[in-house]
Parts: sequence; C-alpha cells; structure tokens
Amino acid sequence: MMKPQQNQKTCMKALMNKIDHNRNRKSISMLFPTLKNDRLLRAARGEEVDKVPIWIMRQAGRYLPEFRELRSKHDFFTICQTPELAAEITLQPIQRFDLDAAIIFSDILVIPQALGMIVEMKPGIGPVLPNPLVEPEDIAKLETPVDVSLKLGYVGEAITLVRHRLEGKVPLIGFSGAPWTLMGYMIEGGGSKTMAKSKAWLYRYPLATEAGAQLLQVFESNAEYLGSELFFEFSIPYIREIASKVKAGIKQKGLNDVPMTIFAKGAHYGLEGLANSGYDVIGIDWTVDPVKARAAVGPNITLQ
Repeated sequence: MMKPQQNQKTCMKALMNKIDHNRNRKSISMLFPTLKNDRLLRAARGEEVDKVPIWIMRQAGRYLPEFRELRSKHDFFTICQTPELAAEITLQPIQRFDLDAAIIFSDILVIPQALGMIVEMKPGIGPVLPNPLVEPEDIAKLETPVDVSLKLGYVGEAITLVRHRLEGKVPLIGFSGAPWTLMGYMIEGGGSKTMAKSKAWLYRYPLATEAGAQLLQVFESNAEYLGSELFFEFSIPYIREIASKVKAGIKQKGLNDVPMTIFAKGAHYGLEGLANSGYDVIGIDWTVDPVKARAAVGPNITLQ
C-alpha cells in the first residue's frame, strides 16, 4: 500500500492534470505596440532601474468609483468572462495613476469554473463553491479533458485587447493560482481561516503567454496554512513544475522571455526553497523583513 503522502501527491497531480496543457490553438501573429516603460521587467530580471517599479495588489477594484459603477451593472464573473469589460477595468487604474504595470482583471477561480465547478461571488462573503469536492472520488466529476482555448479563451482575448489598448505605456501582468490554493477553494467551498478540510486530505485519504502577458505571477495564497513540512511536500514540487513547464513552453514557441513571479503568502519559512524553484521574482508579504528575505534568497532573485 502506498504511503498517505505518496497518495496525496497522486491526488494533487490528478488535479493539475485535469487541465490539458497541450493547446491545439493556432498561434496568432500579433504586432503589439512598442513598450515604453519596461522598468518592472528590468527589475524582474535583476537589471538596474532608475527607481523601484510600482504596481498594486487588487489594482483595479472597489476603491475606484468607476469600477463600482461598472460593477453595479454586471456580475463579477460576467466581467471576468467578457473581454471588453475585463479590459476596461484593467485599464482604469492606469488611466488614473502613474503605475509601472497593469494586471489583467480576472480571478484564480476561473480554473475551477473551467473544470465544471460552480463558483459564485457573494456580496459580503466572497467566492462560494456550493458543490465542493468532499472526497477524492469527486475528482472524477470534474469536466475533463479541458479545452483551454474554449473554456478560458476569454482570458487570452482580454489580455490581447489590453496589450493593444495600453499602447505600450506599461507591461501587462497575467496570473494564476497555484495548485494548493486552488485545491483549498475546491474542497473548502470558499475561503477558510483554517483550511481544515483541505489539510485533512493531506493525511486522510489513501488515493486520492501566448496571448500577450509580459510577466506571469503565480499566487499560492493559502501557503500560510501549510507550515514548513507540508509546504515542501505538497506545494513546492508543483510550484517548480509550473515554472519549468511554462518556461519550456515559452521557449518551444519561440516567444520572448517572460519573467515569472511566485507569491506564497505567509510562507516565510520557505524563502530559500522558493529561491530555487525557477522563478525570477519572489513576492513577500508584510510579515517578512525584506532584509532577512534578501539574506535568505541571495543576490540573484528580485524581491517584490
């Protein structure tokens, strides 16, 4: 019999493999406007910059009256799934402030949606998945294989649209959720302060940049619930795999180099491991002393 940890890896792998990365999508030849401000990209590559580049988490959101006006007319995920609306919101903060990057308006939970799960954004609560995964057998209920260009094509369309509308003013960031974070939402049925159900899976069950993004960020937003041992067992291996496969795919397609950022919220114990996971940039949160973070990751990684 396989050990629980080995079986959990199989379960996590199964979740990752539910999305078919062999996209049969035709490569579209696009001439984007020349980039005028590459400060963030140069910083991500460890090059000298004239000043620290700035962009904001939740850059397009409730603090903007123009966002609230548009949001009052459309459901959250309708905006995400409508390229014209997603592009409009993405550009709102760029039109107001002197920022060094735009980040596409989307959500990490479009991936569970692509797998056939219902995801609702409820006021005052946040994301809710009314039919979460309860046991490993529920993975078989997910809709697979996934035609990414069909189920998530709207994300790529929004990215391409924004790239053109930016007119080269600043680079555009694309992003995704990391496997453990996505798994957490899919099992818990929404946000959780303890991740108790998800962590139980780690012990209990025996089996279980083509569109135009110029920097890619992976969010492991629930890393803080794992602790060092579980993080290195069930998160880092897949974080590394994502970086390796994405970079190999970019190279294979002959595309320009796209720096990658990993942000593992609360994973202060994992900085050295993250520094060796294949990413160009490591995002740190308010709990981490930047001086100590620099000492942990060494001189060759950009800190965000």
